[in-house]
Amino acid sequence: MTHATSSGMIRTVTGDIDPATLGHASYHEHLFQVSPLLPGDELDNEAASLEEAVLLRDSGFDATVEATPLGLGRQPAAVARIAEATRLSIVHTTGRHREAHYPSGHWAHAFSQDTLFQRFVSDLREGLPLIDGETPSNPATTRDGEPVRAGLLKAGIGYWSISLFEQVTLEAVGKAHRETGAPVMIHLEHGSAAHEVLDLLATLQVPERSVALAHADRSLDAGLHVSLIERGAYLGYDGMGRLKSQSDEELLSLTGRVVEAVGTERILLGGDVARSSRYIAYGGMPGLEHLGKRYLPRLREKIGAQAVETMLKTNAASWLTWI
Repeated sequence: MTHATSSGMIRTVTGDIDPATLGHASYHEHLFQVSPLLPGDELDNEAASLEEAVLLRDSGFDATVEATPLGLGRQPAAVARIAEATRLSIVHTTGRHREAHYPSGHWAHAFSQDTLFQRFVSDLREGLPLIDGETPSNPATTRDGEPVRAGLLKAGIGYWSISLFEQVTLEAVGKAHRETGAPVMIHLEHGSAAHEVLDLLATLQVPERSVALAHADRSLDAGLHVSLIERGAYLGYDGMGRLKSQSDEELLSLTGRVVEAVGTERILLGGDVARSSRYIAYGGMPGLEHLGKRYLPRLREKIGAQAVETMLKTNAASWLTWI
């Protein structure tokens, strides 16, 4: 292991912090994102994204994760400026999303597993490039001239599938985790293949306690969730406000059943709104404030204020801490 000097901290865009100071954190949001899967829903306006971040903060949050990996319109210098303006602790992401986000010919297809690994480690240790897709020799910096570094590794898989592209990403993420100790987020499509991806990560020596399974709540199967938590993985609940697929009441009910079975210590909460048409500052709704303003009061009534506190503070800090 070569990451001992970085262990025990959370790496944010404005510097490393003590996990005890993280506060209430949304484990998964997007301030900037541009994907061909979401035409017309680009998040690419710094002023609007700053305004939306203020709404998140004012709804009760001290920290968040910018979950946009490489090749999808990352703007790390702008994220740092937003962090400085709002005093939010923001953890940036490196990694590569599921293959469907990258059309044929996109530069993200050009990486071998080893060059992808090297890019991830560079993003984590040296700093993110100012322009997404360019070499790290042109780094994003804070107002004090310090590099803006990623603090999280991310990979994505398809619906009940892991393509060769996604397998290479997972292998590079696993190698980068072993090298650095950085935490890992896995995008699950509709909550599928959760055990399967944990099995694969285990072969790559990524412990479950370092892994958050994003969108686990797209499957409302409490028994499945209990089994994943019993393995030690974190489950990302971020489906609130997505009424086309499920109601907030269904998510509240799921959470209550899981907490009754195995407690609160492996559940993370976030919004993952991720579309301009759903951001108030971009002219849409319900915005990043929906989680704190509309959903969390109901969740506290359902499972108790202390349980929610554990999810927002203790669990988020534990997962984001480098090992």
